[in-house]
Amino acid sequence: MKKVKILLEYLEKQFKRRSIEIHYSNPLELLVATILSAQCTDQRVNQVTPTLFKKYPAAQDYAKADLHTLEQEIRPTGFYRAKARNIIRCCQQLAEKYHGQVPETLAELVALPGVWRKTANVILGNCYGRPAIVVDTHVKRVSQRLGLTRSEDPDVIEQDLAMILPQERWTEASHQLLLHGRYVCKAKRPLCSQCGLYNICTWKDKSKIRFDGKNLSSHIKR
Repeated sequence: MKKVKILLEYLEKQFKRRSIEIHYSNPLELLVATILSAQCTDQRVNQVTPTLFKKYPAAQDYAKADLHTLEQEIRPTGFYRAKARNIIRCCQQLAEKYHGQVPETLAELVALPGVWRKTANVILGNCYGRPAIVVDTHVKRVSQRLGLTRSEDPDVIEQDLAMILPQERWTEASHQLLLHGRYVCKAKRPLCSQCGLYNICTWKDKSKIRFDGKNLSSHIKR
């Protein structure tokens, strides 16, 4: 499929070897950080997690945490009450069922409190080297604008992308799509006139976006 070839070549050139922007050093840290990232920027999460990871180095530590204390520690990430409950309950299960280790299968991960398919795929792709497509709001928007899917359902979008992307590129390509959505194909004021995918984009409003006078590279965080 010519469109997919153009897409992958562009993403590889523009976002080559870019790691996820959440800071972590092990699967547990990434799991907790990804739960915190719901409706929150990675930058804000990265401001909260250094102290958190130092205080709670193991799942057993979160499992025994005081709920109110944890709520206040993660408050800057928003929705802190629900996130604190989910982190504690999730880590209680990790401690009880997996000796504190984060499981390596999709079925086991999504069975954990607060862990949805998106979070599970983040873990599988970045910690365990399993091909996994992460569909967040950026990937959803870019996929729709490029005509790669017509669905609003993240699970269906994941399936649509899985059918056209090479499996060995699932993790990398979905992360690159995320970055493209974050820095180029933004929800508001996208940089259409500077986008290398303009000619294959099917978004009906792309011609209405004005050139802002800056080079694309000046918008992308390196």
